[in-house]
Parts: sequence; C-alpha cells; structure tokens
Amino acid sequence: MIRLESITRSFLLGKESVHVLNGISLSIQSGEFAAIMGPSGSGKSTLMNIIGCLDKPTEGEYYLGGENVSHYNDKELARVRNQSIGFVFQQFHLLPRLSALKNVELPMIYAGVSKKERQARAEEALMKVGLADRMNHLPNALSGGQKQRVAIARAIVNQPKLILADEPTGALDSKTSMDIMEQFRELNAEGVTIIVVTHESEVAEYANRTILVRDGMIQSPAVLDRGPSI
Repeated sequence: MIRLESITRSFLLGKESVHVLNGISLSIQSGEFAAIMGPSGSGKSTLMNIIGCLDKPTEGEYYLGGENVSHYNDKELARVRNQSIGFVFQQFHLLPRLSALKNVELPMIYAGVSKKERQARAEEALMKVGLADRMNHLPNALSGGQKQRVAIARAIVNQPKLILADEPTGALDSKTSMDIMEQFRELNAEGVTIIVVTHESEVAEYANRTILVRDGMIQSPAVLDRGPSI
C-alpha cells in the first residue's frame, strides 16, 4: 500500500540546507498496524507528514495505493488526503462550537456528500466508537478520551484505506490511552491500515511492527516484527 524509495526532505534555515530525512526506503502493506518511533528531532513527524500527503519529499518517490504522489500539486494531494487517509492528532483538533456529530460530518462536506447521507454516516461512525449518547455534545462537554473517539469517528467516516495517528494518546491518562489503542486495534482487525507515530513503547506494543527512526534514517534493524496484532 505504501512504498517510499530513497526519500529525503530538506529545509532552508537561513542560507543553510538542513536535512531532516536522509534517504528513507520503506514499505507498509495494506492491513498492517505499524508504529513509528524515534526521539525528538529524529524526523518521525516529517516522515508522517510525507506519508499523509501533508508534505512532499525533496527527493525520492512515494507510492500510495499504486499512485506516485511524490510530485502531486496541492490540489491533487488534498484529494488523496480526503479520499484515502484519516488523521488523528494528539490535540484532537475539534471545532469547539460544533457538536460531535457536526465535527464528524466535516470531511464529508469537503467530499461533496449530501446532508442526509452525512448525518447518517456520522451517526454510524460515532456509534462505532461508543458515543451514541454524546452525538449532540460540544467538545467542552466531553472528556479527553471522548474527544479522541470523536476524532477517530471523523477519521473513519470517509472509509479511508489508511489512518495516521500522531501521538494519539499524548494528552490522555493511561487507562484512556489503552481504550483508544484498543479502538485502533479493532479498526485494524476490520482491514484498515493503521500507522501510529509515538514515543511511548507501551503504545507501540499494540502494533505488529515498530519502525525506528533516528537522525532522519531508518534504524537497523529497521523493523521490530511482533507478528499479527490480536
């Protein structure tokens, strides 16, 4: 599903070019549950941004679902993100004046889905994450775990092939973190490809393999394979 070939990413800092990713090659198969780990400044967030089509590599090729998206323009990348990728972030990124239901509907507005279908699909997604009784609540009336479940519902509502979660448990307590990771495990069991970026080994253990990144490169051994997640 995902294939990166010799990916580099550089940024200009004044007159100096700073290399953040240094020739990363990586494959992730459809239906995998993978964790990307590395210390602060290792390049893992930049790698996630490229995988999520939020950024483009300086050099190298990136194939997502058979499409070479490396040189897509912003409009083409936005289409790929909307149709193929769901995002879950540490700080939830919910709009405070919209109910849980309306927050989940947002990706479908951009996809041109009718109002009636948007509501039906948003309700279904919220029921799937256990929030049938919180659909009309505003974010400030929800706990941290409930907010993250709304974010997961929003991520899955367009039925993406891939979910990218960037430090999804970073703002949650230990028990709630486990509940959220179990939610990802259930989605993966249904065939959704999950990639979690984390610095927590307890979170990475939910994945069936861990990709270690340091100094902009995949560490050797590149993958810690735990077999199928259960």
